[in-house]
This record gives sequence, structure tokens and C-alpha cells, in this order.
Amino acid sequence: MPNDGAPGHAVVTGSSSGIGLAIAQVLLAQGWQVSGFDLSAPTLDHAAFHAVRIDLCDGAALDRAARNLQGVTALVHAAGVLRVGPLGALQHDDARLMWQLHVEAAMRLADVLAPAMAAARSGRIVLVGSRVAQGKAGRSQYAASKAALVGLARSWAAELVAQGVTVNIVSPAATETAMLADPARQSQPPKLPPLGRLIRPQEIAALVAYLLSPAAAAITGQDIQICGGSSLAQ
Repeated sequence: MPNDGAPGHAVVTGSSSGIGLAIAQVLLAQGWQVSGFDLSAPTLDHAAFHAVRIDLCDGAALDRAARNLQGVTALVHAAGVLRVGPLGALQHDDARLMWQLHVEAAMRLADVLAPAMAAARSGRIVLVGSRVAQGKAGRSQYAASKAALVGLARSWAAELVAQGVTVNIVSPAATETAMLADPARQSQPPKLPPLGRLIRPQEIAALVAYLLSPAAAAITGQDIQICGGSSLAQ
């Protein structure tokens, strides 16, 4: 994010659908340049949007794609997948997929992009986590991969705070996206929060956009929940 407060160049993963798409749309509306990283075909048509078709689980390809970018001032890692299963029926390929997509992709992108932000003494990183990171029956593998993001974000925040780079997590409750219709999770339908409805992708995007703004310069290392009241009983 430029020091003059003008929107900069954001990398958004998972930009073809769901939360990532909503984030890309909000940023474009605010005047950002957006590079969208997604395996799926782009669903945005905007002069300031550049689509990068890429398998985020392909580490070498991800490194190359990140190094080809110039002037990145923000990274938003929103790509995700959910696989569920109880003990005794865990699918280890599912665990590997979620770790690569949620954790390793974030590490590779930040490893390439964060040093330049630190050198410029200005930048933003936002990881999209989940309330499930706190633990939920039948979702241990997913929870583990999302909980790892908390450790990454807090460690990176401590490392980068003196260089003007903030790192935060946005952790929504069940969100109204295509992921909810994934046949892989039909045995465990989402539980509505006390709000009485699912979280909307646009609500998550609005918070992410704020965290990328100059006004959020003092917020770092935080795991911010959009829970619709789910955390009130804790």
C-alpha cells in the first residue's frame, strides 16, 4: 500500500469465486490493481484485473508466478477447500491438499512478496482463516491447516511490524459460497450462527479492504472473527 494512501497492487488468491472473488471486486471498485491467482478460469472482466491461471499447490509454479509480479503492496490469501471426516476415516490425501493450499501456498507467496514490502516500509498481508481453527468434530484436518495460519500470521506480524507491514487473519463462520454445496461435506451441513443466516462473502471482503487501508496501519497480528454471534457464548 503506497504511503500516500492511494490503492496499490494486490495479489488475491481464489479470485474466481466465493470470498476471493468478493475481495477482488471490492478492491477493484476502490481503485486497486488486482492480480488474481486461481486454477479456475477468471470470472472478472476489468481493466485493472490480471488473471493468473495457476495450481496453487504447485510450489515451483507459484514461486515463478509471484516473482514475475512487480510492485505488489498487498497479499490476500483467500483460496481454500474443505474436506471433512471423522477419526478412523481420515483421508490423508485430503489433509495434504488442504495443507498445500492453505498453508504452503501462503508461505511461498509471502516469502517472495513480503521482503519487497518490508524494503518499501509499507505493505499488507491478510490470510482468510476459519472459526473451525478453534476445533470442530469431524473437521480435524481442515482445522489444523487453518490453525497453522494463525501461527504464520502472528510470527510474520512480529517480524514485519517495524517495517510498516501488517499481517492479519480474517476468520469467518460458515459463509454463503459454493464450498457449502461441495459433495465432500454434505454429511456435515453448516450450522447457522445466532445471526440466523450465513456470513456473506461481501461482509468478509469489506473487512479485508479495511485491513488493507491506511486506517488499519496499527492493526497487526490479529485473528478477527466474522462469526454472526457464534463466539458470544464462549
